[in-house]
Amino acid sequence: MLKIWGRANSVNVQKVLWCCDELGLPFERIDAGLQFGRVNAPDYRELNPNGQVPTLVDGAFVLWESNAIVRYLAMQYGASSALYLSEPKLRASIDRWLDWSLSTLAPAERPVFMTLVRTPAQDRDMIALASNLKTLVVRWKVLDAHLQGRFHIEGDRFTLADIVLGAFAKRWFGVEGIDRPPMPSLERWYQRLTQRAPFKKYIDLPLT
Repeated sequence: MLKIWGRANSVNVQKVLWCCDELGLPFERIDAGLQFGRVNAPDYRELNPNGQVPTLVDGAFVLWESNAIVRYLAMQYGASSALYLSEPKLRASIDRWLDWSLSTLAPAERPVFMTLVRTPAQDRDMIALASNLKTLVVRWKVLDAHLQGRFHIEGDRFTLADIVLGAFAKRWFGVEGIDRPPMPSLERWYQRLTQRAPFKKYIDLPLT
């Protein structure tokens, strides 16, 4: 059985759990990170020298970095699924969004999330928050524009791109205390995702 190290409220762990569920893969999740510790223990550092989550253990094979993990799971166990299409142009399009999520979206999303969810109200830097929100809105508008006329990120097929960006979208739509400008295509796409059983199980949780 697959083992997945990482706390349930980590966005990067959540996308791995969601992927496993879409593929029907049984797994054991082991709490690690933040209040659970473990990530600095020598045995964990042997698995993941970065001391971060998630880490996947599949028999003798160990893999870290969440987007690498979901790619591996789809290639190893999802050959019959459409999660990670093999045609080069389609796969490259999926990869583009997986890379974008970490290179462009996450750096804009993290300071907003950390301020509004994990920082006490009296300690929040509201000037920095306003600036960070402007950047984050620009990022989400990129995806909103791309989704015009599309059912999912890559046309009518549910793929890894929807999983990875859907996990981040929960933070955008779920956080309180921000004024979200209308993004109708993004909103419609997100509402469709919320109807999927794995989303309800692993993503639609209180933000902590």
